[in-house]
Amino acid sequence: MPTNHATPDRPAIGLVLTGGGARAAYQAGVLSGVMEIIDPTRRRGFRNPFSIISGTSAGAINATALACRAHQPHRSIDHLTALWGSLHTDDVYYADAPRLLRTGLQWLGMLGLGWLQPRLNVYAPHSLLDNSPLADLLARTINFQRLKQNLARGHLSAVAVTATAYTTGEHLTFYQSRAPIKPWTRSLRRAVSSPIGVDHLLASSAIPFVFPARAILMGDTTLWCGDGSMRQLAPMSSAIHLGAERIFVVGTNYRDETHPQPRELSPAYPNLAQIAGHTLSNIFLDGVSMDMERMARINELLARCPPNGLKSESLRPIRCLMIAPSRSLDDLAMAHLQELPRAARTLFRVLGVSPRQARAGGGALASYLLFEAGYTQDLIALGRADSMSRAGEVQAFFKEWSE
Repeated sequence: MPTNHATPDRPAIGLVLTGGGARAAYQAGVLSGVMEIIDPTRRRGFRNPFSIISGTSAGAINATALACRAHQPHRSIDHLTALWGSLHTDDVYYADAPRLLRTGLQWLGMLGLGWLQPRLNVYAPHSLLDNSPLADLLARTINFQRLKQNLARGHLSAVAVTATAYTTGEHLTFYQSRAPIKPWTRSLRRAVSSPIGVDHLLASSAIPFVFPARAILMGDTTLWCGDGSMRQLAPMSSAIHLGAERIFVVGTNYRDETHPQPRELSPAYPNLAQIAGHTLSNIFLDGVSMDMERMARINELLARCPPNGLKSESLRPIRCLMIAPSRSLDDLAMAHLQELPRAARTLFRVLGVSPRQARAGGGALASYLLFEAGYTQDLIALGRADSMSRAGEVQAFFKEWSE
């Protein structure tokens, strides 16, 4: 029976996939490049290099899809890139004029008349967009039974997805593992051992206000959960708790988007698209960068301790490697804005997203919600190119798996 557990020759490597809506197509490209670097000949019997796979938001969907095909690592990546490369908006959320118009009128009615007739609030929409098609897509393309088999057969040790409970304010990590692992608890953070399913992925990827929250049953209690990127103070934490000795992170943020420079001396008042895009960037992008910095400082402190002084398993050096976009995904999204269905383009234009006003911002919002093949294929190509440009680092990190 194959095993993917840590050995003296092969340390347990954790894969951490961050959130980012449509930006998560970039992750498929990065992993495609990594597999090409560490196993260019696609050796027969090549084993999945990731013992632990953890994901948040759209990264949770990628993580689970990879875990369900961990027994065939190359084909797993091929399947993921093919899925992202053929995606259309209607596969993720309804973008036809009647539904968008009905939702818009419901929001308008609630805002305009809800204060006069509070009872009308029961008819208020739960979100800006309806992502029911995503639920159907996940049910068709992810074999959750295969995940259970892969864990039992040792093709990976654990998989984890995160969500945020609106009901309690907690950040939740749902994990499924080969061997029993005691759930951990931190301030406003809790781990829950649970078989991963469609509801967990929909909850993890429920972007606030954009997609509806999802109900998760925990014992006798129902928790309404939203995007796992909210309140995610330590994105790498779950992989470490599940036993990772090294962590490979695939981010979705470009450095200059995290620390932007002002484009104009006297900019106009920010429109809704700019505010929404900035809000999503804060939710999705900031946590992993801070976590990497924190990990580097901890490793420096641990390096000063004598080897026999590190008796606690929670205090161990963790080697990390992160690959993130080498160019702005905001600009890339704006180049593909016209590929959106007409009704969705109209909605975006109302919010302030327009190619004619590209310098005014709004590209960030489009970069998260533009689920069209032209854009996702470019993201995949960029991710693959970014991996290849750092082939030396990748080979060193996965040295034991390249040999």
